[in-house]
Amino acid sequence: MQTLPNALSIATERDLDLVEVAPDASPPVCRIMDYRRHQYEEQQRKKESRKKTTQVVVKEMKFRPKIDIHDYMTKMRHVERFLAEGNKVKLTIMFRGREMAHPELGLRILERIADEVSEYAIVDSSPRQDGRNMTMVLHPLKNPGRKAKPTVSTPEQTGAH
Repeated sequence: MQTLPNALSIATERDLDLVEVAPDASPPVCRIMDYRRHQYEEQQRKKESRKKTTQVVVKEMKFRPKIDIHDYMTKMRHVERFLAEGNKVKLTIMFRGREMAHPELGLRILERIADEVSEYAIVDSSPRQDGRNMTMVLHPLKNPGRKAKPTVSTPEQTGAH
């Protein structure tokens, strides 16, 4: 505990600055330090904390109610890749014209997708109708236990004729 003139003289002798650290305290707290170095270290701490935060990216995949199986498989590979990269995925079923009369087709597709990716993703927001679109959001699990897809055995592989 020093008086203000005494603290200023000590700071100038050491070629440092007298910095007020806690102005709201009673009495106010000051510290003798190199202020530029303090500013630099503070910037480095902020920079480091920004590096540690991850931005959540939402990728969108659009489907149609009457999607062909091969188109479905291609889009599912993209969805799986997005989830493996750690991104959220927004799935959208787009209805046109008379397709609006059968929203259960879109719901069936979204439920099928949720079931297929259940090993490494969970449903963030359940399927809901927004005008002509039905949407659902998936987010990846923290440590996905990705299992190898089961292979279909053919008679030649098993040795049976």
